Amino acid sequence: MLRLLVLLLVIANAAFYGWRQGWLDDLVGVRAQGDREPGRLALQVEPQRVRVLSTGPAKGGTTTAVAAAEAPTVCLEVGPYTAAQLGPAQSAIAGVVPPERIEDARHETPAAWIVFMGPYTDADTRRKKVDELRRLKVTSEEVRQVPELGDGLALGRFDNRAAAERALADVTTKGVRTARLAQLVPPVVTHTLRIAAVSPELQQQLVALQVPGLAGKSFAACARP
Repeated sequence: MLRLLVLLLVIANAAFYGWRQGWLDDLVGVRAQGDREPGRLALQVEPQRVRVLSTGPAKGGTTTAVAAAEAPTVCLEVGPYTAAQLGPAQSAIAGVVPPERIEDARHETPAAWIVFMGPYTDADTRRKKVDELRRLKVTSEEVRQVPELGDGLALGRFDNRAAAERALADVTTKGVRTARLAQLVPPVVTHTLRIAAVSPELQQQLVALQVPGLAGKSFAACARP
């Protein structure tokens, strides 16, 4: 029995030694050296066909498209234009930029109102009225060469009708009987044509654009975003 045990130990040691040397790898299916180099290199199949691909940006058209997309853009505008000039200016720009990209930035300057006395056809009459107003402690200034009003006196200038009406009521309580409301300057509406997100290439075209429809005006950076 002891001899059998010793024999088995000898056989086991011999098998272990053979496996450690790699002689039994194909027989037992477990590699003595694991999957480390250089054994793993020997298992590669046609390694010469492996190619390393670059992770950088593609050349040619793709690079150009990416650069164009990242180029900074600006806002450009041209004007101001009156209502009569607006249509020709829009048509002129539409030859370069699609109409849906053209923004009409409308700006209205309110009318100017005055409390007015007159008209007076001669300087002596105006001076007498000024003296009368001083006695009533009402200040005035001359209004000259206004076609709709003639030469007269303004007892105050206002940027809205409500303020002018309050001033008229005030001078009336002081004894002024012939004053009235008058519009010194009518409201003015202007139009500025604005184009947002203009690329460098389009910017060059617009800045260089000189056509009759623009009425001698040129594109510039937007005054307001």
